[in-house]
Amino acid sequence: MLTNLTVPLAGLVDLALLGHLDRVEALGGVALGVILFDYLYWSFGFLRMSTTGLVAKAFGAQDDMNTKLVVWRSLIIAAIVGIAILVLQGPLMGFGFELLQGEVDVERAGLEYVHARIWGAPAALSVYVFHGYLLGRQRVGAALVLASVLNGANIIFDVWFIGFLGWGPAGAGLATMASEWLAVGTAMLLVRRDWPKQPLDFKRDIWRADAFKSLFALQTNILIRTFCLITSFAVFTNLSAMLGTLILTANAILLKLLGMAAYFIDGFAFALESMAGAYAGARKIQALRRALNLSLAWNVGCVLLFVALFAFLGESIIGALTRHDDVIAEAMRWVPWLCVVLLFSGFAYIYDGFFIGLTQGRTLRNAMLISTVVGFLPLAWWSHFESSPHLLWLSMVSYMAFRTATLGWAARNVFRQPEIAL
Repeated sequence: MLTNLTVPLAGLVDLALLGHLDRVEALGGVALGVILFDYLYWSFGFLRMSTTGLVAKAFGAQDDMNTKLVVWRSLIIAAIVGIAILVLQGPLMGFGFELLQGEVDVERAGLEYVHARIWGAPAALSVYVFHGYLLGRQRVGAALVLASVLNGANIIFDVWFIGFLGWGPAGAGLATMASEWLAVGTAMLLVRRDWPKQPLDFKRDIWRADAFKSLFALQTNILIRTFCLITSFAVFTNLSAMLGTLILTANAILLKLLGMAAYFIDGFAFALESMAGAYAGARKIQALRRALNLSLAWNVGCVLLFVALFAFLGESIIGALTRHDDVIAEAMRWVPWLCVVLLFSGFAYIYDGFFIGLTQGRTLRNAMLISTVVGFLPLAWWSHFESSPHLLWLSMVSYMAFRTATLGWAARNVFRQPEIAL
């Protein structure tokens, strides 16, 4: 959990520094830029998820060599994708901002952020792999070090580039890019002790078509799941932008608070990933059941804590993130909706971790497709025609409720048919 808490902290520092600039467009522009990177990076979040699940299963089965091979193959994919993003950055950014409907000054600020951050693409994707490996091996302390370096450096660079040098959105992008490359160097030092002493033959051991085929099958399902997830939040942000800069900025702050709670809960989900994979690899079904139930119980406590926090201290928290009174007042209108979203979302995060650990990519894909197409898009589309922020937030509530229901049903079936998990 401590590993995950460093992530929203860095994001909140970004938000606080940008929210206290004279231009409210800076915060809105970075919100749009972050959506583009969500598509670019989170679409390849399967690099972390698949690595965690596969390494955890190999670790549970005491297959040490296979854990290293999984990492090498995932790093190859990360390097290829990262370089491709750099080569294609012009058309990717052009297409992205064509889709997002921000005002002119907001888009200009977003482009400043994007052009600075894009050069960290290969590093960001490689960090996903290393993070997944450390979680799969249950090296929680090392994962905490990696996350602390990544996000701690981001905070320091943010304060320097934005607070002292006044570089605004470009400074936020440069801070993230620099911290990503620093994290890669740290990760390489952290995993050295686990690397096999015997030499690996690249063609015979790593570059095997059957191994890559199996890896791609899992990653493709997780990719579809992640793409649906990002699309839902992108549509939410885009529809917020079409309702005006004030609502866009207010909703960006509320989504950041949702992200803070999500990362807190995801700490338990990440732990469940490694435990579920290890128990499945060791064929310990009863231990698997206990791990899931315990994680769900912790989730309830965390969700109630954050609901109380946002309900009673929401204005103070939002006021710390921006000095614009109109933004604070607008965000406070929608805090009750944020609390309702939280009540459903925590269960979805835990179930995600459960199925990632079991490497059940197809289950994750199907649940997310149903939740997006049936639970989210119809209400989001209706909110656009009605120009209704209430309907927009209702679409997010419905989305999280569908995710919880579909994954919860699938989890029941796992224990009715244990062979699925093994």
